[in-house]
Amino acid sequence: MFTPNIWVLRGIIAVFLISVVAASAGSFSIFQKSTFFVSGIAHSSLAGAALGIYISLYFFPINPFIMAMIFSVLFAVAIGIASHRKENIEVAIGIMFSFSMSLAILFLAMIKEYASVAWGLIIGDLLLLSSQDLIWMLITVALILLIFFTFRRKILFSIFDPEVAMVQGINPYLYETLLFILIALGVVVLLKGVGAILVYALLIVPAAAAKRIAGSFEGTIIYSFFISLISGLGGIFLSLFTSVVPSAYAGLIATFIYFLSLFRK
Repeated sequence: MFTPNIWVLRGIIAVFLISVVAASAGSFSIFQKSTFFVSGIAHSSLAGAALGIYISLYFFPINPFIMAMIFSVLFAVAIGIASHRKENIEVAIGIMFSFSMSLAILFLAMIKEYASVAWGLIIGDLLLLSSQDLIWMLITVALILLIFFTFRRKILFSIFDPEVAMVQGINPYLYETLLFILIALGVVVLLKGVGAILVYALLIVPAAAAKRIAGSFEGTIIYSFFISLISGLGGIFLSLFTSVVPSAYAGLIATFIYFLSLFRK
C-alpha cells in the first residue's frame, strides 16, 4: 500500500489552490471570452520564469516565480492598454503571444545546460513542489481572491454591459485590465504545478465544462472548482502508479469531463 508523504501532501495542497484559481480567474475568462488570452499569458509567464532562472544561475539569486508574475502582469496591462485604444484585442493578444513566445525560446536556449529545469517549466510536476513554491502560490491565490471579492460585481458589469457601466461612472476598460491581471496571476499559480503547456487545460477546461452544467456565474464558480479538484487529485493518484507527471492525467480527466458535459441538455 502507498503511504502518503510530504511531496504528495504538497501536491494535494497545490491542486486545491489551482482549483480556487480555476473557479475564479477561469470562470471570468470563460464569461469574458478571453480564453486565447490565457495561452498568451502562459507563454509570457514561461518567459519570465526562464529569465528568472537564467539570472539566478549566472548573476544573482532571484525567485523565478516573481519574474513570471512580473512578465504576466506586464503582458496583461499591455493588452488592457491596447484594448483601451480600440485595437482589436485578438490581434493585440496574438502580437504579445508571439513576442512572449520568442522571449521564452530565447531564455530557455540560454539555460540549455539545465534542460531539466527548463523542462519543468514547460510540463510542471505537482509532486516536485517545494515548501517555498507553495508559499508563493498561497500568497498569489490570496491576492487573486482579494481582487475577486473586492471588484467582482464591477468586473462582471464591465463584461456584460460596458455601455451601461460607463454611463454609471464605471470605467469598463479599467476593470477589463484588472480582469486581465487577475487571470495573469492565476496563470502564474498554475505554471509551477502543471507547466505552461497545460495551464489552459486546468484553468479554462473546468470552467468551460462548469458553464455548460451550471448555466449561471455562481454555479460555474462552484462546479469549476470541483471539476478542477477532481482532475488534479485524479492526476496525482494515477501518477503514483506510473512514471507520467500528474498534469498530463489531470488535463485528460478535465477534458473528459468537458466532453461529458456536452451531452447535458
